Amino acid sequence: MDDEINNFIKVWISALASLFYCYSIAGKFPKGVIRLLSLLPVLCLFTILPLNLSSFHLGAPTAFYLAWLGNFKLLLFSLDQGPLSSRPAKSLLGFVSIASLPIKVKPDPSLGKSHQNSGKSLQSRAEESPSPCGSHLKLAVECLVSAVLIKIIYDYKQQIHPSIFLCMYCCNLFLGLEITLAMGAAVARALLGLDLEPQFNEPYLTTSLQDFWGRRWNLMVSSILRPTVYDPVRRISAPVFGTRWAPLPAVVAAFTVSGLMHELIYYYLTRVDPTWEVTWFFVFQGLCVATEVAVKKWVNGRWKLQRQVSGPLTLSFIAATGARLFFPQLLWNGVDERAIGEYAIVVKFLRNRLRPIF
Repeated sequence: MDDEINNFIKVWISALASLFYCYSIAGKFPKGVIRLLSLLPVLCLFTILPLNLSSFHLGAPTAFYLAWLGNFKLLLFSLDQGPLSSRPAKSLLGFVSIASLPIKVKPDPSLGKSHQNSGKSLQSRAEESPSPCGSHLKLAVECLVSAVLIKIIYDYKQQIHPSIFLCMYCCNLFLGLEITLAMGAAVARALLGLDLEPQFNEPYLTTSLQDFWGRRWNLMVSSILRPTVYDPVRRISAPVFGTRWAPLPAVVAAFTVSGLMHELIYYYLTRVDPTWEVTWFFVFQGLCVATEVAVKKWVNGRWKLQRQVSGPLTLSFIAATGARLFFPQLLWNGVDERAIGEYAIVVKFLRNRLRPIF
């Protein structure tokens, strides 16, 4: 545990020093090839740094923040686009926070579209934003539910039916991801005092695959895949397929890139050669979303399923395909057992550290 924490500190000191270089030196180069070349060492470093961590709870977030989100944000920054290139220029603290944490700052309505164009007043926006007390209560409940699930999974795994176990594991994975992202957002909110976009939008209330992946699940990933993959592919596809159908190959391309990045994170967690199930999971989801979009365009609102039907069907479809393609690589390599076992290690570590104090 001591070695892992020391490695974790070294990794993030290296990452923060690299981002200081990006802000103070690489950002001064003109956008395009020259700035991209100046950022290449950092892109390579962010890809290598997670290999220094072996634990699930320190390695997985670091890989997600640096190797995926951080690299994609820096690629956009090389073109003077994305969240790191807003005007006016960000402070060093703002640049580093946005580059290294899974956050997206809400645009200031007074600097953007007019009230008529945005369709929402400042008052309505404020009403939509959850109160700090509500957010803290929600986070506390999620932590409690996650702890209960971990206790049940850890103590009664052999007695639980495999299908029920997989369902519980899926719920715990969602809660763990939401808690991790919420904690990162809380740090950024405390440092910057900014209003941040939510990372999830009640995915259990989804009505379709397009709604789930595009508007509800892990919105930070959606917001970074759109400018880096979806928009360029859509522009390239428009002359070939026409503007009406160009979004379809763009959707499949975005899901394919997401699958490859998940495969990379799986490698950080397992250190075994990829078996590509998780990539095929996202390629398949992308094909299904593209098919759904095409069908919606074809029927043009003449017929649609009620949300009481489409919602459960969507969640059941994602759960079934996830059980077949998304989770096996984690379960086969014992990542679930290692992640749960780390909780006991952390508790023991904290007891040893706090015992001299109390």
